[in-house]
Amino acid sequence: MWMPKKKRERSGTAQRGKGTARWYMVRRTRKKEKNRDVRRMLKVLREVWLNIRIEKVDMYEGITVKALLDSGVMGMFMNKRIAEKHGFKLRKLERLLIVRNVDRTGNSRGNITYQVRVDIFYKNHVKRMQMDVCNLGNMEVILGMPWLQVHNPEINWETKEVKIMRCLLLR
Repeated sequence: MWMPKKKRERSGTAQRGKGTARWYMVRRTRKKEKNRDVRRMLKVLREVWLNIRIEKVDMYEGITVKALLDSGVMGMFMNKRIAEKHGFKLRKLERLLIVRNVDRTGNSRGNITYQVRVDIFYKNHVKRMQMDVCNLGNMEVILGMPWLQVHNPEINWETKEVKIMRCLLLR
């Protein structure tokens, strides 16, 4: 329990003994654990993953992938490994797009040099969109603001359920 400085001096605990140091370490450790738990909880709350189908334009063949829904991304991205493996038609960009990290340093995974045009299916909704192709590590697809603006979904952050109520259904 915290006591004002004057009271601590009078009670004889002004000097740091073993008990005080142990109490300080326990308090500091609990604070770190609490911060770590909050960060872990926020990470889980912010992540929404969707199972979507991506098809090659006018070919009716494609794949089902796990896509991260991310409102902090101003684009849509497909992993280069996935695009090449499944034979998506890559279109080389006239000028490469430089990828920068939050701290404005260059991204170690490289720049964007290709785009791909695909049909994106989620539940009964479809939209033809362009995706930038780059190295995403373990992720297959990232759906950012362009997809969110088109569909304007309702997201339940606790259950991770995404409902699209404002979009035309496929017929």
